[in-house]
Amino acid sequence: MTPTMKFWVAVVGIGLTGIVTRCSFLLFGERLVLPRGVERALRHAPAAALAAIIAPSVLLADGHTDFSPGNPRLGAVIVAALVMWRTREMLWSMAAGVAVYTALRLLWPA
Repeated sequence: MTPTMKFWVAVVGIGLTGIVTRCSFLLFGERLVLPRGVERALRHAPAAALAAIIAPSVLLADGHTDFSPGNPRLGAVIVAALVMWRTREMLWSMAAGVAVYTALRLLWPA
């Protein structure tokens, strides 16, 4: 199979996958009943997707994990998570994270 053919097979496959997964709920409606365990697991999908997006940018530095105290992103995320946990206010959480990140960058330059 040529590279061009592989490309188009991938494009069509991804397109069909997207269409089928989105249209299945419209086509089957309430006749499609998901098992209770699947419904419970799907409630955690947004948090898992967010963690998958954020974790590499926070923990990776030059291709290696960085759990050191010199990682300002890690400190900012920890503080932002603690503020969110205590206050349940997104604005305060973001403000605390940005403030800690800025302070750590200024006090502990790389």
